[in-house]
Amino acid sequence: MSPHSPAAPRPVVVPDVDSLVSRYVTPGMHLHLAMTMARPNAMVYALARQFAGRGRFTVSTSATHTAMHALTMSGAVKHLITCFLGDTYPTPRPNPLYRDLARDTPFTCELWSLLSFTQRLMAGATGLPYAVTSSLIGSDLERGLTAESPGARQEPADERAQGPKFLRVSGQAAEERPFGLVRRLRPDLTLVHGACADRRGNIVLVPPAGEGAWGAYAAEQGVLASVERIVPDDFTDAHPERVVIPGRRVLALCEAPLGAHPQSLRGLATGDARGDVQGYRDDYAFLTELVERLATEDGAKEWYREWVEEPAGHAQYVAKLGEARRTELALAAGPLTVREPAAPPLRSSAGTPAAEPVTRQERTIVLGARAIADRVTHDGYDTLLAGIGVSHLAAWLAAALLREQGVRVPVCAELGFYGMDPEPGDVFLFSQLHATRSQQLAGIPEILGGMVSANARCLGVLAAGEVDADGNVNTSLLADGRWLTGSGGANDIATGTDCLVLSTASPRKFVERVAYVTSPGARVREVVSHFGRFRREQDTRGPFRLATWLPLDDGPASPQEAVATLTRWPVSSTGCTAEPEVTAAEIAWLRGLDPQGFYR
Repeated sequence: MSPHSPAAPRPVVVPDVDSLVSRYVTPGMHLHLAMTMARPNAMVYALARQFAGRGRFTVSTSATHTAMHALTMSGAVKHLITCFLGDTYPTPRPNPLYRDLARDTPFTCELWSLLSFTQRLMAGATGLPYAVTSSLIGSDLERGLTAESPGARQEPADERAQGPKFLRVSGQAAEERPFGLVRRLRPDLTLVHGACADRRGNIVLVPPAGEGAWGAYAAEQGVLASVERIVPDDFTDAHPERVVIPGRRVLALCEAPLGAHPQSLRGLATGDARGDVQGYRDDYAFLTELVERLATEDGAKEWYREWVEEPAGHAQYVAKLGEARRTELALAAGPLTVREPAAPPLRSSAGTPAAEPVTRQERTIVLGARAIADRVTHDGYDTLLAGIGVSHLAAWLAAALLREQGVRVPVCAELGFYGMDPEPGDVFLFSQLHATRSQQLAGIPEILGGMVSANARCLGVLAAGEVDADGNVNTSLLADGRWLTGSGGANDIATGTDCLVLSTASPRKFVERVAYVTSPGARVREVVSHFGRFRREQDTRGPFRLATWLPLDDGPASPQEAVATLTRWPVSSTGCTAEPEVTAAEIAWLRGLDPQGFYR
């Protein structure tokens, strides 16, 4: 169609998600699955049903987990553009579906960090060929984005003709940090799940925003949308500030209650019954079962048959969940009542050692929290960015320790959470319950850009699959070719601000040289293990040394022996000081957040 031809009437309202994708999606398309906290999972299942074995899709999505596993198993994806492949609940971990990703199985894959991925969408959305980023520099992510990589070879010729995906640019002055140009991302269609929309296609999204509307604006042809409910036009007319995606970007839409399940959707409570939407939590039981069943090939096939093939559509999927489960998942309308933490105040037994056995992982979290608190009080950091894993529990505990010293430091998470106050008993970093208890709900550019990359007083806190003596972190690929999970926002944090890294120590994790540099170590100030803290002093690029020592009950008897036995690092332990014992208060507070013991 000519840019000046009369526009076709839009959008079209169709009966269900299967009708939506079968009518507007064709094999070979580039589909973008928008990450707005409420993922378009009902449409993802529909894609798997409608295009199994024949989709030949290029798919871009910031994270590949949960419902995306169904699309992977369907064989509909030829090429994937993403930042993370694995599972995030109950803890971040690899998924066997992607074990051989480095061998282009189950598809070829192009790997990015979360902020650089979003910046590509922003370039596409604003009509620019490239966006500027300070992410990726010095990592194997940067090295992988070359014309020789398998992912690059899978690109359509017209996209390859647009130029390289990443170009490094040197700073004009020695003190400037290097940056690069990332090529725009322009999918054919973007799939979005919203809280509600009117029949003109104006879509209401509820924060945290994740990537927000950038994917919708970047799409060449437009948006396919599912929503919890279609509302009267006069509702959106009365609440224009809630419309995030305008109707002129939308090709077609349909209703799909619980369309983000098994993930969550934050509700809409305006006091106007015409448009209020019931929110729902992440279905932790479903997510846990998914991880367990996909651990084996037979279990994965059976799960796919039960939850993707057998339901003829989304209505049958929702009915299969059952009324009791749907009721249990419902979020309370409006703000939750702020409750006191389940654990006692940390000062109540500040010096009392823990009576019960403390695990290696709990020791790592507690020592990490102490290191964070020390850095905030001594070095003046005013914001914490928590990566998922032991790192976010350490950041939460550090914020509690600092509060008891009269210091308040906001904890942020990459999808748009600022000033998180975690809900006791809910250990998932991206829970909607934490969203309700946050000071601000924004998006990826605001947090990873504004609060991290542009904020010299932010301290990042990261977990590691491997970490080497230069501080480089690997969460991507092992030396034997097995895939881990990928960067997510970790690379953006490590390239944008000073960091602490947490990991229980073993020769398998504290390696001489990481197999893959996901996150460069130049700005890592400390690495925290379960037996002590490795610290760089004035020169952040200098060597680490073991600065503190927490004796082990069932391991090496001295700091020197611990370093030699539990790491492959050639570092000194001379002059290390005693680390105070883990206290009963610290463990009680930590277990109040994690009563199920996922991080023990």
